[in-house]
Amino acid sequence: MLTAMTHPTARDDRRAARRAADAARAAAGRDAPALVRWRHLRRNIGKTLMGWLAPLLLRALAATWRVTFVPGPGLDLQRSGAPWVLALWHGRMLAAMPLRGHRGRGITVLVSPSADGGLADLALRRFGYRVLRGSAHRSGARALRAMDQALAGGAQLVLTPDGSRGPRHAMNSGVAWLARARGAPILPTGIAVDRAWRLRSWDRFVIPKPFARLVVAYGAPTLVDDAADDDAMEAIGASVRAAMLAAERLAFARLGVADDLDGAQ
Repeated sequence: MLTAMTHPTARDDRRAARRAADAARAAAGRDAPALVRWRHLRRNIGKTLMGWLAPLLLRALAATWRVTFVPGPGLDLQRSGAPWVLALWHGRMLAAMPLRGHRGRGITVLVSPSADGGLADLALRRFGYRVLRGSAHRSGARALRAMDQALAGGAQLVLTPDGSRGPRHAMNSGVAWLARARGAPILPTGIAVDRAWRLRSWDRFVIPKPFARLVVAYGAPTLVDDAADDDAMEAIGASVRAAMLAAERLAFARLGVADDLDGAQ
């Protein structure tokens, strides 16, 4: 049976980081009642438009992108029918969604139960993904069980370890726990874009511009020993995070442009 446990120190550090991010948000006035009402109105309007127009617009936009996949064992695994757990930063979700080799394969994506997650849910389904709703913050245990069951059935999963609230490039324990429970390899993934709009959100959400060049790099697949203890799991999580950042830096280097990782270590 899958149970979610985390090394106390690392867990406390992540909680402290989330509390700090929430406090900064409140201090900046982003939770003011008027802004909250505006966001709700915007999301309601956006949900209707997103469901019908956004996938069409995104598909048309993606048709202009020039995409390169870095060859290697990671790409071979991603293209196979074997189960895997793909780890991708939250801010790269839109760039990954319409790519050939990703869309239309029935890949399962964990999406936040928030209103913003509802918008992503509609778009993902229209690109041929399966969606599970949940996060580490809300319905976390239920989401872990659902993903565990999906992996047991041979699914391929996409998780955003720093989603849905950040901090950016943070790593939660769910990726390693799922991989250990079912023996599925973790696939660290990085996406670099040379020309993009970057939203002023916590994840600096990336929307590649028309005719942008993208490079997709998959790190070496990581297997988790079923005897790994809490300390080993935390070490694996840190290793996967480092591999994701390394994949992004490799992808940006292939493009010949500076990365947008803001000094992440």
